[in-house]
Amino acid sequence: MKYQVIVKPGSSQEKIIQTADNELTIYLRAKPHDGEANTALIKLLSKHFDIPKTSITVTRGIKSRNKIIEVPLSASRDA
Repeated sequence: MKYQVIVKPGSSQEKIIQTADNELTIYLRAKPHDGEANTALIKLLSKHFDIPKTSITVTRGIKSRNKIIEVPLSASRDA
């Protein structure tokens, strides 16, 4: 399943807010430097969906705050 994600790096806390069916706003402590925010994003989503980090793919927006991520359909659940 694909999700549209808006990443807010440099936040004081890490959390996921589902704004619509396939839209997530994700707050990360990590800064967008040397891929740290992307690594933190995948780690947080892995915990949220309870799947391995290797199952999550950033299909669009690797260098943007607006991303499209893909997770296996069997792992998708309400945020």
